[in-house]
Amino acid sequence: MMADSALVLFSGGQDSTTCLAWALTRFARVETVGFDYGQRHHAELEARQRIFGALRRSFPEWAPRLGEDHLFTLDVLKQIGGSALTDSTAIEMGANGLPTSFVPGRNVLFLTTAAALGYRRGICDLVGGMCETDFSGYPDCREKTVNAVAVALTMALDRPVTVHTPLMRIDKAETWRLAEELGGEALIDIIRQETVTCYEGDRIHEHAWGFGCGVCPACDLRAKGYAKYCTDLDQRAQEG
Repeated sequence: MMADSALVLFSGGQDSTTCLAWALTRFARVETVGFDYGQRHHAELEARQRIFGALRRSFPEWAPRLGEDHLFTLDVLKQIGGSALTDSTAIEMGANGLPTSFVPGRNVLFLTTAAALGYRRGICDLVGGMCETDFSGYPDCREKTVNAVAVALTMALDRPVTVHTPLMRIDKAETWRLAEELGGEALIDIIRQETVTCYEGDRIHEHAWGFGCGVCPACDLRAKGYAKYCTDLDQRAQEG
């Protein structure tokens, strides 16, 4: 197996880009994997290559560590349907108490696919952007879910599988702060200019926090987190 290697679940959004930077500071070699699962837009997937290029230009010390990228089609989730992320359905709270943007089994399927790829690539460490603090109520983002999947994969593959979740217990403002700690203003700029977190995949409307429709729950969460991050930044500057 490759020593000190990680495989990052990389969508092209803010969270996974922060996780990719986190992995690049901790592992000698980092590969990435993305998933086309029949989502309503491909803006995030299209952003992935732009982000790779920006990271290599802005962080030449990371470039040699950034290894092969993999992209898989998992359109079974689209075939199952019923989610606002795969169908033309309004994003709202469903009768079951979960947002209609919930895609049942998505993270479990992503982690299983990544672990199988890691098995072939000799990588035991997976990195994902699951977050229990700002998780919109998705049960597959909970720490106990991720840990249970890691245990099951360890047994199924008969070797250790570790799932690192750097964002699990921090909110969106702290995610911005983590990006600053990892890569300074250069990484903040890449996240603002290149990543896509908007549920509508909007790359037309630019805001202080980046591109997006500014209305969907993902944009609202990102905007509020950025505003709090900036307030905290100003406070630290005054105290410093």
